[in-house]
Amino acid sequence: MRKYHDLSLVVAGAFVFGLGMTTATANDEDEIPFTVGKLFFQLNDTDGDLGIHMNVDGEPWKYLSVEDPRGRRMLNIRSRGRLRKQGLTELAFESAEPTFDEFAPEEFFARFPEGIYDIEGRLLNGEERESEVMITHVLPAAPGNLQVSGMSTPDDCDEGVVPVVGNPVVLTWDAVTTSHPDLGKSGPIDVTRYELAIEVEDPFLKLEVDLPPDVTSFEVPVGFVAQGDEFKFQVLVTDAGGNETSSESCFEAAQ
Repeated sequence: MRKYHDLSLVVAGAFVFGLGMTTATANDEDEIPFTVGKLFFQLNDTDGDLGIHMNVDGEPWKYLSVEDPRGRRMLNIRSRGRLRKQGLTELAFESAEPTFDEFAPEEFFARFPEGIYDIEGRLLNGEERESEVMITHVLPAAPGNLQVSGMSTPDDCDEGVVPVVGNPVVLTWDAVTTSHPDLGKSGPIDVTRYELAIEVEDPFLKLEVDLPPDVTSFEVPVGFVAQGDEFKFQVLVTDAGGNETSSESCFEAAQ
């Protein structure tokens, strides 16, 4: 579900909280970091896939590179022509996320080892920027016990029993307090937020909301539920280290 379509309409509600753990700091006093410099892993526990994500923002730049902990360059971007004169300020990407049948988690972690990754850039005025980001293999456990209005939801919406609910539609999940039991490394987890995304396919609509770490339920607005019959939803948890894990399920609305 993380691979959303282009939106024809977005219905969004947000509670914004600072995520200081993903804003990189400079290596020393002589290095100035980007305003935002993030690198992190994202696990879709339902689909069984892993990817690496980046988000950079700051003053206009014309060159950007990323080096792994061994100093090997893994990304190199140079703007040319008119774009070089204009400059770029924000860049976000997510890598391909093949399923574990195609690319095992062990291979993924070997490809992207733990350690400090350097995001380096050169501004239009020639100044340099460098953010250091520590990536670990500690992933938060997947949000579990997904329920809608007190009814359990299926792990596989194509095979499981999909609950049919009337208003109010209340989505709940268990708080994440531990690292993932099967993937990556074990370690302490400090949840900084949950992100809830709900989709209806026809007509395509999406509602997204960021929630603080002590909130594990959300009442879906009646007006959104009225827009369709079949809904998919995803609960994503973010750890203080920056890594994210999501779980997905579905429900039907009794109109």
